[in-house]
Amino acid sequence: MSKDIEKRVYLEAKYFIKNKSTVRGMTKTFSVSKSTIHYDLSVRLKKISFSLYKKVNKLLKYNLSQRHIRGGQATKNKYKKSF
Repeated sequence: MSKDIEKRVYLEAKYFIKNKSTVRGMTKTFSVSKSTIHYDLSVRLKKISFSLYKKVNKLLKYNLSQRHIRGGQATKNKYKKSF
């Protein structure tokens, strides 16, 4: 793995933990696809820093458990604006 990729993965992980961001929200910040961010945080990070990976994985699981709530809230806000 190149040093540039390792640096990006580390920066993504730090950003993810600090801002409690979503994977989709990070795509705009790092200008990479959602798939790349997810792969970086779930596979590559495990090889680079296992302790950081455990923290990120915990937050990823939390985001997964809250996804349906955020989606419902977004739909509610969408229809609230249209009426």
